[in-house]
Order: sequence, then structure tokens, then C-alpha cells
Amino acid sequence: MVAETTRPQEVMRSGHSACPGCGVAMGMRMVLRALGTRSVVVMVPSCVSIISGPYPNAALNVPVFHSAFEVAAPTAAGISNAFKVQGIDDIPVLAFAGDGGTFDIGLQSLSGAADRNDDFIYVCMDNEAYMNTGIQVSSATPRFAWTSTSPRGNTRRKKQIMEIMAAHRIPYAATACIGFPDDLEKKVERAKEVRGTRFLHLLSPCPTGWKMAEHMAPKSAVAAVETNIFPLYEIVDGVQYTITHISKGLPVETYLSLQGRYEHLGAEEIRSIQSEADRTWADLHKKDR
Repeated sequence: MVAETTRPQEVMRSGHSACPGCGVAMGMRMVLRALGTRSVVVMVPSCVSIISGPYPNAALNVPVFHSAFEVAAPTAAGISNAFKVQGIDDIPVLAFAGDGGTFDIGLQSLSGAADRNDDFIYVCMDNEAYMNTGIQVSSATPRFAWTSTSPRGNTRRKKQIMEIMAAHRIPYAATACIGFPDDLEKKVERAKEVRGTRFLHLLSPCPTGWKMAEHMAPKSAVAAVETNIFPLYEIVDGVQYTITHISKGLPVETYLSLQGRYEHLGAEEIRSIQSEADRTWADLHKKDR
């Protein structure tokens, strides 16, 4: 007789407002399931706030605070400090923000909170553009990718947010993606065990903005990891790097060909992306201890 396994309680209800196949909604569900029902979540104006929905029809079964766009981190820090003043230290506070609210508009306040090592978990739901307002380019948009404001392809490289967070020497930072749910949930659970600023960079494909079918978000997320476009690793105290998944080293075209936002690329651009992925993976291996 096989013993029944205890499944974590779902925190995200089924009736959310995401687009079909939304990678952000999948990522939120996984994070919240690992976080648990005894928690508080901070939202900013973005896809995450639309998905969670307004009271009394909210999709999250935990207390949610909707903050201004640029202050997810200090808002979460303030709630966490308020708990500590009351002698409560067993309720994790988590901030959800998109790449625009993290890489761009919220970077200053995130940096300040990380510098103070305020006690909260920050999850960047990275779909690599301002999807909620019309698929405009952000500093998380990869080079050569189409957006509504870079119709011929983005000319800038994606900002290295993990290196920025590592430079703050925070206790814990990690990359994760919806294509590897066990890896993601383990990292959330580890983040819960640590005190101070904890940062998760979560790749969350957007079928609409990435120009692909509704069911393709998980497959594209897996391909991003297996081609070394988006490696999975952890950083402890800003210096100790650990790779958490050894990729198959597939050619980047395996990933790029899944998305219409790259359909305009020529051989030279693909070689450039391959070269950068190879270099990133080699550099990460040198840091891994």
C-alpha cells in the first residue's frame, strides 16, 4: 500500500484574471504554495496585481497590500518591521514585482532596502518587457527581441540584475523559472529559512508578449535554462555561487525558434546570442564553488 503524500496547501485560488497560459500566474502559484498561508504579500501595479484581483474577488488567500509601483521593497520591509515591533517573527513578507518595477523604476528603492538588509523576500516576475501596458521594452528585454517600442529588435543587452543584487552582499539570491517547479519551490523554502533581504529572479514567459501559443510558457522556460540563456543558480552572501541545474547545452536556436519575437533574426544575431550564452555559462562555472 502506497502512503499518501501531503501536498502543500494552495494559496492562489483558481479564479484569477491572468491571460491564458500566463507564466506569471504559474510562477505566483508555485511561489505562494511554497511560502504558505501564514504570510503577507505586497503587490505593485503590474501583471501581478491584475492577476491577484481586487477585494472582495482577490485570487490570493493571504493578506495583500497593494503599494505604489516603485516601492515594493521598502513597503515589504515596513510591514516586516511592523511585525517585529509587535514581537512577531514567524510571518514572512513577500514582495511581487515585474521586471519594470525591479530592473527599472523600483531599482533605487530595492537597492536601499538591500543595503539595509531589511527582512523580506523579493520576487521579480521577469517576463522581459512592460507587458501590462502594451509590451514596451524594459532593461530586462534581451538584445534583438521584438517589443512594441523596439519593432526591429532591442539594441541593448539585458541588465544583469543578479550581479547587482550580489554586489549588495545580501544573504540569499537565486534564479528560478516556471519550467523547473521543484527547483523554484526549494529556493522559496530556503529563502524562508534565512533572515535579511532575499531575492528571487523568476523567469515568467508571457505568451502574448513573446508571440507564442498559450501552452508554450513552460516549454520556453525549460528551453531558456537548457540553452544557458537563463541558468539556474544561487548566491549566498553575494560571493558563494552554486549552480542548481546543469544544462543540456542545447543551441540557443532551440529557445529562440519557439517565439515570434525573434522571428526577424538572421544568422549573425543568432551567433551573437550563442556567444553571449556560452560566455555567461563559462563565467558562472568559474564562480561556482
